Amino acid sequence: MIISPCISICRTDPQTGYCYGCGRSNDEKKAWKAEETSDEWKDNNIKQIRSRLTGWQLESFNESYEYKIQNGISLFKKKLLNE
Repeated sequence: MIISPCISICRTDPQTGYCYGCGRSNDEKKAWKAEETSDEWKDNNIKQIRSRLTGWQLESFNESYEYKIQNGISLFKKKLLNE
């Protein structure tokens, strides 16, 4: 099972159409929720996400996504729970 790349920072850039947090388009977000979407597509989508993000945004995504894979929640949600 491939973990969703959502890192709980859900705002879409009006120019690119990509989420500031995970770098996905709305169509890609819908595809992740569809039962028929294959793990191969999801794996390729994560590679696409990483190729479209740069700088601090890519670093933040990678750090939060790896934390989510290991701990089940994003760093953002962890911070909210600790407040």
